[in-house]
Amino acid sequence: MRIQWKALLLCLGAPLAVGGAAALLTREAMGEFALLRQPPLTPPAWVFPVVWTVLYLLMGLASYLVWTAQSRRRGKRSALWAYTAQLLTNFLWPLLFFRAQLWLAAFFWLILLWAMVLGTLLQFYRLRPGAGLLLLPYLGWVSFAGYLNFGVYLLN
Repeated sequence: MRIQWKALLLCLGAPLAVGGAAALLTREAMGEFALLRQPPLTPPAWVFPVVWTVLYLLMGLASYLVWTAQSRRRGKRSALWAYTAQLLTNFLWPLLFFRAQLWLAAFFWLILLWAMVLGTLLQFYRLRPGAGLLLLPYLGWVSFAGYLNFGVYLLN
């Protein structure tokens, strides 16, 4: 199978752009956030952008695999819409958590995001198993983010 370079670059660039936009919109809140009490197992601040960059690249690659899958068009369209919806939900979480400091609302938003990621993962897996598996680290990180988010809520 030949690589469709334009599609691959678009699929990789979309989640990176979403993540970059969220980071730009929340970067001023990071100083305040650093002053909050953190739950145990909170990684150093530099870990977050590294992990998110890797996760966004994995998401983009997974979406590319689905985009180029040789399968029923309807199932593919549904999976890509689910992917887009979870990506937009992902974009809003840091705005709720960092910018608005609505920690409990952000936690419930993360529960919604977790369910949407799981739904996307399952749809991707049905079309291209490898694409679904590429979303497993994302689901794990959103779970860990839920722990950190709820910890911040409880401690502050």
